[in-house]
Amino acid sequence: MLKTRKYAIAFFVWMAFVTWASLSTFPEDDTPDIDIPHFDKAVHFCFYFGAAVLGTLFIRETTHGKSPRIKTLIVAAVGAIFFGILIEVLQYSFTLNRQGDPLDALANSFGAIIGALAMNWLFSRPKGLKWKN
Repeated sequence: MLKTRKYAIAFFVWMAFVTWASLSTFPEDDTPDIDIPHFDKAVHFCFYFGAAVLGTLFIRETTHGKSPRIKTLIVAAVGAIFFGILIEVLQYSFTLNRQGDPLDALANSFGAIIGALAMNWLFSRPKGLKWKN
């Protein structure tokens, strides 16, 4: 059973991790002193790139490849974008040490779109992955 739902498990674990990392407060003393400009935007991009990739694989696994590829990619990307916006609103509204940032939502959205485009490329190449099982 778990083998047949590996992408569902991976997707939900990933989204739980993203939610926890986005809404938790981390002590300032534990953060390394690395100063890379806009590094947090790269992290947001990667979080939502992963969400779109795993979301696509989750939907494909759940529908056994019967959902059209483009529809699945759009649902995965739009779902990740809305989730990213929701997280930013929750950060703004309900956390004390975190702030919602429109640029973070933009980085989230860009990561989700690029993730969906990467999956489209992987599944549409002649020697790429097969969409239907």
